[in-house]
Formats: sequence, structure tokens, C-alpha cells
Amino acid sequence: MAFSAAELHLLRRLLAHALQSSSAPLAAGEVQDCLRLAQSVDDAVQEAGRLRAFLLADLARYRSALPGSLSGYLELLQDALAAGYEPEPDDLAALRALRANPVAAALLDRVRVVAERSVRRRLSTAPAPRTRLLALAGGKEKDGQPPRPAPHPEEPPRPERPIPTPGEVFPPRRKPAPPPAAGRAAG
Repeated sequence: MAFSAAELHLLRRLLAHALQSSSAPLAAGEVQDCLRLAQSVDDAVQEAGRLRAFLLADLARYRSALPGSLSGYLELLQDALAAGYEPEPDDLAALRALRANPVAAALLDRVRVVAERSVRRRLSTAPAPRTRLLALAGGKEKDGQPPRPAPHPEEPPRPERPIPTPGEVFPPRRKPAPPPAAGRAAG
């Protein structure tokens, strides 16, 4: 019997709930059976995750080896789509380049539908953009008159001592005076 990932998750939650909120106490054997089943479900979910990661890596390898790996790539992509894979932009680009192949052209149509559905779902679950809240100074507008602008905050207080200018901090350089002419003889 095969379960989807969502069904396995639900089954695990129900088992945990049954163990915690049972009105009639369960026998020790039944508790152990539920715990073993819950562990098996956890193992199956982890294995499915590992398998999915392997298949997606394999799909990426085949995609990078196109056009030489055309048949293998198309087969892997069809299997991945059947398992719930949401195609990436690279998949769409690869299929567009290969649309001369009839199988690739048909798969391109299917991938476009899945990609559009995925984008719509992500956009519908994305949080709505926040709009700016505009507050009016003094409350609501009266008689259609625009609100008065809010007064500007006062200027910062001036320091008691003025701030020195660069010329005061770094005085200009003076040219050195020529050496005294004491030892000069007139000729």
C-alpha cells in the first residue's frame, strides 16, 4: 500500500494524537505497536526525502548534459512531474530548446501548466504587500480642506562655544624666512 507524503504526515499525527489523548488506556503491546508504526512512518518519510533529493540531482545532471541525454531527461522529468515536482526555469528553458522533438513539445505544454499553477499558488499564499498608512495631522479632514502640514521640529540647540573653522584649527603655513646675511662680504 502506498501513501503520499501528506497522507503519511497525517497518519503520523493521528497516531501521536491517539497515543496522547486516548480515553481508555492502551495495553502495553498496543502502545508499542503504535510507536513502531510511527517510527516506520518517520523512516518512510525520511527515505522518500532522500529519494526525492537523489532524483532531483539526477534530473539536474541529465539537464546539464542535454541534448545528448534527451531521452533520459524527458523520462526523468515525466517521472518527477508525476511525483509532484514543480519545474524550475531551467527545465522550461531546456524544453523550449528541445521543442523540435514531439515528446519534448508535449512535455513543454504540460510543464508550462504545472509552472503556472505553481506560480499562482505561491502568489496566492504570499503575504499581501503592506500599504503605507497615511495619518492626517489633527485628525480627519474638515469640509474637504487639505490637512495642514505638521510643524517642523525645532532646530537643535546651538552649542555655547562656536565650532572652529578648518582655518582656525589648521593655520596656514608660513614661508620660511631666508637665512641671515651676517657673514656676507661686499665685493
